Order: sequence, then C-alpha cells, then structure tokens
Amino acid sequence: MSESPRNIVRHEGVISRQDRERLLGQRGCVAWFTGLSGSGKSTVARAAEELLTQAGRFVYVLDGDNVRHGLCSDLGFSDADRTENIRRIGHVAALLADAGAIVLTAFISPFRQDRAQVREVVGENEFLEVFVDAPIDVCESRDPKGLYKKARAGQIPEFTGITSPYEPPEQPALRLPTGQLSLAECAASVQDMLTQKGFLSPPAT
Repeated sequence: MSESPRNIVRHEGVISRQDRERLLGQRGCVAWFTGLSGSGKSTVARAAEELLTQAGRFVYVLDGDNVRHGLCSDLGFSDADRTENIRRIGHVAALLADAGAIVLTAFISPFRQDRAQVREVVGENEFLEVFVDAPIDVCESRDPKGLYKKARAGQIPEFTGITSPYEPPEQPALRLPTGQLSLAECAASVQDMLTQKGFLSPPAT
C-alpha cells in the first residue's frame, strides 16, 4: 500500500546549494533551448557544452531524443504526453541545477505554458529560455532525420510545425538565428549570456 503524498516531506542536507556552487566556482542554472525540429537545438547545446567544459565549467546536456530512450520512454507525442515529457525533464533539470551544474536542455517544448511551468520549478532567476530560431523552410531543408518528409506524407501525426503548433518564446533570454549565425557564434553567444548573468562566477558570500 503506497503512502499518501501528505506523508512525503522534503529533507534538507547539511551541504547547501551555495556550498556546492562555491566549490564549483559557478552558479547552477538551466538554459532551456527551444525551437522546431532541425533548428539546431542539440547541435548548439553540444557546442556550448564543449566550449564551457574547455573553460573548466561543470555542464550537462539533457537531449530530447536521449531522454525518450529512458525516463520518458513510455510517452508518445500527443499534447498531454508532450506536457508530461517536459514536466519530468523540468524536475530533472532543476535537480541538476541544485547540484551546481549549468544545464543545457534541447527540447522542442512547443507550448509556452509547459515552458512556464518549468521556469516555476527551476526558479525565475535560474531559468534562461533560449530560442533557437530557424524558419520552418530552413529546418525542413536540413531535415537530418527525414521527419518533415514523413510528416508531409502523413506518416507522422502531430508533428510540430506541420500538424501540431509551435509557440515561440515571447521574451527569450537569448535568440539564436541559426540560419544566420555560425555554430561557433551561437556557442559563444550562450557563453556570453551566462557570463553576463553571473552564472560563470561563484555565488556572492
């Protein structure tokens, strides 16, 4: 017999988040990359991860495809399943940020409300929405997985940008027009954003 949620309480450790952040010399946060399939989310996140790691930062990428192999392998692509997928990832990202990591996520996450809920879980000041902005014709011309072609042929129902909507961020912390910027420029822009917002420095004592 399972316990009621009312019997579940949070347990605080002896070591605080600030202790971990001071040890790492950085502040934990979540840079949430959102955009259409083929816009370059995973590619830019991995390039930023490499750049930041070379600078001695503790960084981790949560990628949409990878997560669906395990944590979210039971979910499909209905609106409800997409929302649950993002809810789960939001909590995982928040835990990693609490450990002091700079978390880079790469998820289409098409709905503003779902991203807003992640912002609430992570914390307003630690959540950075990054709009990987590429027009659908550019994404479709790349189509690395052949998904747009299948969606146009009716082989993939509820495909974002074709038969399911995408709601772009209204006020992202960073916009990356990947059809205009090089990969190196995109990664450097992510690093600059984190620097300007103080996440690459230890917390104030």
